[in-house]
Amino acid sequence: MDPRYLIPVVIILFTASVIGYIQYQSGIDTSLSDHQHNCITIGYAVEPPYAYVSGINITGESPEVAQRIVEKLGIPCVTWRQTEFGSLISELEAGRIDVIAAGMFITDERLKRISFSSPSFKVNQGLLVKSGNPSDIHSYKEAVDKKDVIISVLAGSVEQTAFLELGMPEERLIMVPDTPTGRSSVETGYSTGFALSTPSIRWLASHSPPGVVEEAQPFVQSDIPGLKSYGYGAFGFRKEDKTLLSAWNNAMKEYIGSDNHLDLVRRFGVLRDEMPEKEFLLYLSR
Repeated sequence: MDPRYLIPVVIILFTASVIGYIQYQSGIDTSLSDHQHNCITIGYAVEPPYAYVSGINITGESPEVAQRIVEKLGIPCVTWRQTEFGSLISELEAGRIDVIAAGMFITDERLKRISFSSPSFKVNQGLLVKSGNPSDIHSYKEAVDKKDVIISVLAGSVEQTAFLELGMPEERLIMVPDTPTGRSSVETGYSTGFALSTPSIRWLASHSPPGVVEEAQPFVQSDIPGLKSYGYGAFGFRKEDKTLLSAWNNAMKEYIGSDNHLDLVRRFGVLRDEMPEKEFLLYLSR
């Protein structure tokens, strides 16, 4: 290299290193600015209607809303990363993804590890059963009390926690990695029911052959110790990424519940009465 250019190059590299070191030592949060010139990596798990693959597209309530928020933040592109639901938080903590967009419920246990955005929906408990509901189950509590009932749940899901809190023996719970496996467990009789939120159950029932599976109705909501009466779904972030989370929440505040938002999520079976209450739109992660 020409010596005339060597000193400026060294100065530039040294300056960049010093800036990076100062940011690291002072805890400067660059979680938003880092992505305004680069792609953001968003993780999801296959759980229709919240997230699934259609052809070559990643779609569902959570990815579609995330895409709108990303655009509002001026982030140029998204890289999507699929994983099992139970691995999403670990992927986030390891830095392999920047945001979770999977219809994940806010729970106290999850808040110990990650931060959540304001909720994008609230939903009730639901259960997928064989057509005719042969075991006559109309609540999670009934499923626990009937000793011959076996329930499938997504590994790491709020439904898994709910059943354990209600006293369901672990040997009567089947952990499945995704919703197709859960539905198959009911269709084949491997389990009596598959526990998910109501939009997911509606989706699975409406996208199955007639006369095979159905949503258990009527369905009574069971009080679960330590869990809210509704499931509030939100986007997940690393605890240190406060700037990105704050900007994401500000964009959501203008969008969630708007006509454009309702038109978007209605096709995934998420209805107006499943929008979070206004006070929850101002939800601040702990």
